[in-house]
Amino acid sequence: MNPIIVIPSRLASTRLPAKALADIGGEPMIVRVARRARDSGVARIVVAAGDEAIAEAVAPLGIEAVLTPPDLPSGADRVHAALDIIDPAGLHDVAINLQGDLPLIDPEVARIACLPLEDGFDIGTLVAPIADEYERQASSVVKVACAFTSERPARALYFSRATIPWGDGPVWHHVGIYAWRRAALARFVALPRSPLEAREGLEQLRALEAGMTIGCMNIAHAPLGVDTAEDLARVRAALAS
Repeated sequence: MNPIIVIPSRLASTRLPAKALADIGGEPMIVRVARRARDSGVARIVVAAGDEAIAEAVAPLGIEAVLTPPDLPSGADRVHAALDIIDPAGLHDVAINLQGDLPLIDPEVARIACLPLEDGFDIGTLVAPIADEYERQASSVVKVACAFTSERPARALYFSRATIPWGDGPVWHHVGIYAWRRAALARFVALPRSPLEAREGLEQLRALEAGMTIGCMNIAHAPLGVDTAEDLARVRAALAS
């Protein structure tokens, strides 16, 4: 595989406007995410920026940025648009979609997310075990119905904001990092919004409803993401400690 990491980022965040440029330890959040991406060792890193200010923020790092339309509906659409500009020939056959709101992400997870592709899955992603009852019940935490029976990736059967599956056993927190085969990404963005996607508010259900396969890799802990002002305060405190 010849992967590329693409970090979609825009200023028009619904819950926390301009969060990409929020200061975390003296640096904009997008800069911290880009640094972590670079530490992964994947050769090419690109920020798919919805705004010029984001491209300007990462320029001092020497990390490539490409401007994409600010009104694209999802991160996957932004990644696809960026790849059409920077790699129209498809030399990078795998695109790792690293969210721009994970400033404390372990750089190694970018490579881990690619492992399901080696087993033939269309898309690779990550899950972490839920141990906390609040996390288990919170609708903001996306859960995955999957079962690990060996060291191989587990197939994602469903994603939900509800607590799934029923019964005894682990509940898995979906970590929204994806490794896409380029053909799978192109197919995905061409599909109309699906019924379950609209109902749950989860775009990955569009892929499952279309018959695409998603393989999950288990990591120890879900990284802290930034969706709200409270999340931002928590990340700042974690970094300070």
